Parts: sequence; structure tokens; C-alpha cells
Amino acid sequence: MGDVEMPTMPISRAFTLIESGPVVLVTTFDGLKNNIMTISWTMVMDFTPRFAITTGPWNYSYHAIESTKECVIAIPTLDLIDQVVGVGICSGAKTDKFAKFGLTPMKGMHVGAPLIKECLANIECRVIDLVEKHNIVILEGVEAYFDGDREEQRTLHAVGDGTFIVDGNRLDRRELMRSKLPKGI
Repeated sequence: MGDVEMPTMPISRAFTLIESGPVVLVTTFDGLKNNIMTISWTMVMDFTPRFAITTGPWNYSYHAIESTKECVIAIPTLDLIDQVVGVGICSGAKTDKFAKFGLTPMKGMHVGAPLIKECLANIECRVIDLVEKHNIVILEGVEAYFDGDREEQRTLHAVGDGTFIVDGNRLDRRELMRSKLPKGI
């Protein structure tokens, strides 16, 4: 093996290389009030649809997720970047985030947590597992909504250091990948 000719970087910043996004807003309802938290650590687990988010007891919304076993993943777009950041830097324990950030809660069909009207998409989810050792919440989507009429459809991707990347051009390779995609995709 030859000498490495590529410069190194601090290992503590390695997560900024693969932080993929999109940044999402996760809504909850604890029986008394609605809340929203910003999450950039998400993962699609398979086509069923199953998702994972990373959160824990340090987040006010976590207790609602833990007790109700449900939430909504709302997918914001570029025009909502200041609301997304604002939601992420204040606590729902002291703030009505819907009112403060001008977001509109909407009733879904399957869970008590609200959809966010201003978002491009919303996914109603039920919690199917909590992996406490790693602060991972496993979710199963039960209904999805998509507002294809929105003018702005570019999503935000957190780099993890306070900067964001915005979606660009969509490249179509469906036919090449057809054998790996589920029917109907």
C-alpha cells in the first residue's frame, strides 16, 4: 500500500461528508399540544416504507413520540429554511412553534400528530421500535401526502455545520435500475 497523498481532515467532522438529508420537520401531539422538531439525521430503511430518525430524551418531542408511538415526518423546501432553522434552535417546552414560525397544522387520517400545510410532503408514521442504546426511532409510514402544485420543490440537506445544500437537477436512470426497483416505481 502506497503513501496517502490525500490531505486528512479532523475525524470529528467526518459526518459532514455523508450527512445526506433532506432535513425534515417531525411533528408530535402529546395529548395537550402540537410540537415540531427539526431532524437532519434520517434514514430510509426499505421500500415498505420504513424510516429511522435519531432523537432522544434531550428533545422535548421525544417524550410524545415515546408515549403516543406516532409522529408525522414533514418535508420542507428551500422557501422554509429560516423556519426550519428556527424550529431547530428553540424548545417546544417553552414555545408554540406552529404560531411562532407561521406554520399551519392540519389533521391527518391516521395519527394525532399534525401535518404541516406549508411543507411539500407529509408522512404519517407509527413507531415500531425504539433502539434506546443508539437513540434511533424506527417508523413505519401509514399515509403519505405530496403537494405537487407547490412552486418550490427543492429540499434542504444539512451538512451538519450550520450550512445547507439544496437539491439540484434530477437525473433519470430508472430504466437502467429497473431490476432493483419495486413494481410501480
